[in-house]
Amino acid sequence: MNTRAPSRRYDSVQQDWRAFLPEAKSCFFHTHARELEHAYLMLSVSLDEALGFRQRGHNVKAFRAAEVTPGLCDLLVLRLRSLLLSMRQQTRHFGVVPNIAPLEATNFRTEHGQRAARFSGLVTRVLLSERSQFMNKISTLQQIVEQVGDWFVDASQHLGHGDSLDPSACWRILDSCHFDLNTCLRETLVLFKSFLIVLPEEQVDGLDFTIRGFFRSRPAHHFGAPLIHARRISTVAGK
Repeated sequence: MNTRAPSRRYDSVQQDWRAFLPEAKSCFFHTHARELEHAYLMLSVSLDEALGFRQRGHNVKAFRAAEVTPGLCDLLVLRLRSLLLSMRQQTRHFGVVPNIAPLEATNFRTEHGQRAARFSGLVTRVLLSERSQFMNKISTLQQIVEQVGDWFVDASQHLGHGDSLDPSACWRILDSCHFDLNTCLRETLVLFKSFLIVLPEEQVDGLDFTIRGFFRSRPAHHFGAPLIHARRISTVAGK
């Protein structure tokens, strides 16, 4: 079986995004894209409900609505993480390298997201191989997703438990982290489409198996960020 990655058909991410995928790859892309979009939609609807209650002055209802968001955030983070890890593993084993575009710091709201995007851009300029540039972008997206996901969960849990010293700051964190998770989702979907363009047809089933495997082996705890403390809230929110 030939596992060598084919040559690129297009010169840019923009061309990749507008391109038509073969039927099998198109179904594969839309299946995983729908799962990601559904996870994001559930989180967004729940957060919007909580924010709506807060704006109308129904703080108790807002806190209760926020209580359901940690699990939904974890689901979105897990799906994003599974896809990113799978693309990275596929590249390590088979050398699949798509077109990439650098991350833009202005597309993120949290200080961490902006700083990670800027650093990724600097590193990309000194990396010689396209493979290294791709792996750097994958790692950066994974880092941002896991970090802001943990901050989102911690802030929502503080609100739900009623033990936050600064509820307004926690709500700002939820809004900023939700924004950055959306940015990471869009970046991941664009990268995924470019990745599938150069992925050999015979590797599609293997990639699907890897994604499902990472998703089933969900971590027992959060992905690494410590609990939010009052002195760190303004930094997390990018203020």
